[in-house]
Amino acid sequence: MLRARTQEGWFLITHPEHARLAGEFATAWGNEQFRRPFPHPNTLLGIRRHDDGWAKRDLTPKVTREGRPSAFGIDLVGKYSAFEEIDLEDYLQVRGQAMEAVSAEDPYAAILISMHTYNLLTERADHSTLRPIDRPKMAAFLEGQKKRQEELRHACAQSGAFTSHDLWPATWVENFRLLQACDNLSLLSCVDYPGAANLLHPLPTNDGGTHEVTVHRLAEGTFRLAPWPMREPSVEVQVSGRRVTGEFFASESELAAAYAAAAPETRIIRIVQG
Repeated sequence: MLRARTQEGWFLITHPEHARLAGEFATAWGNEQFRRPFPHPNTLLGIRRHDDGWAKRDLTPKVTREGRPSAFGIDLVGKYSAFEEIDLEDYLQVRGQAMEAVSAEDPYAAILISMHTYNLLTERADHSTLRPIDRPKMAAFLEGQKKRQEELRHACAQSGAFTSHDLWPATWVENFRLLQACDNLSLLSCVDYPGAANLLHPLPTNDGGTHEVTVHRLAEGTFRLAPWPMREPSVEVQVSGRRVTGEFFASESELAAAYAAAAPETRIIRIVQG
């Protein structure tokens, strides 16, 4: 889950809902300066569904050792080191399911999801928080992801559904970076991150170059991007979640009861030009 502070406690958003929001940003992406993603429907599907594996887990929210909802919040922006807070086997299963959930429907999209997972667990994760007994499990999972990517690449090449340009290594990287950019913009939006940030990677422009995109929060739920990468002058989307009262919870059952009793509600996210 993702969590944003409220005056009464927390606003909790599921991973699949956060991914859907990332897909909305990707759908709006591309203008005279920034290149539109291609192959368009496959890349959008991968971005929109990159967290499908979390759907079942998010039905029952967990708590941290301190009693807060176990969720991504502003304190974890730019970090990925909390392996001591999770059951690694359960976590890796969720990550693997995220890719496999779409592999039969769209192997191209599944590869992008796997690339996102692999990058997250290699270049952005702090493995010093892994228990020694868990290190071989992580290594085996990462090797399995690389093998699965190659299998799916072969399936894409054999399908006849893609151009040679779609299958270039540089195209995979470009689309993977857009997934990460839209994922990060969605994360920042969902937790209402108060600081300055960027969209992780320089992103491709129509002149053949790349450009970093920065993010600044202007007000609650409103963020400015510079330079502007979207097709329309502004983007306004809704994100759904549930509001729970209290900062700490004595048990997972207490949090689960509060979450189940809360009615779904929506928040407006506005993205505007810098």
